[in-house]
Amino acid sequence: MSSPDPATSSLPASDDLVQALYAELRDVASRERWRLGNAQTLQTTALISETWLKLHKVQAWQDRSHFLRAAAIAMRQVLVDAARERYAAKRGGGLADLTLSIVERMPAGSDEELLHVDEALRRLQDLEPRLAQVVECRFFAGYSEAETAEVLGIAERTVRRDWLKAKAWLYVELSPENA
Repeated sequence: MSSPDPATSSLPASDDLVQALYAELRDVASRERWRLGNAQTLQTTALISETWLKLHKVQAWQDRSHFLRAAAIAMRQVLVDAARERYAAKRGGGLADLTLSIVERMPAGSDEELLHVDEALRRLQDLEPRLAQVVECRFFAGYSEAETAEVLGIAERTVRRDWLKAKAWLYVELSPENA
């Protein structure tokens, strides 16, 4: 391990921060596991562990929001990777058509839908990065409007507006005509 940067030595080390925020991460992971269909997703502890594996190399975090933002991105990656594996094993390729409801909740067994949303989100990231960040926080990490506002450093009203814009954009992108 490298020694901490003197400029960030007053900030908590990742191990300390994870311990302090573990209960919160566990709640988020549990909520997402159930929302995405309990039978098809990783166990809560496995989701947290996989998220930690993606985060453990960072030795200092700017603040709580920085850590939670990184955790949201890592959870998205873990969930999408797991869905890719299951989908490839079950279906062998191809994606199914979606409805707007996928943007707010996903039924169990929707790996192909999750992959389709991930692809659309990558396109949105290129066009409107903040909208993509709001989707990561709200959809993949399950953060509330207040939590998303805190993590992204924007007002709750901006989160609501961006969430509506992002859902509308995803609706168009995920419609059968564009698939």
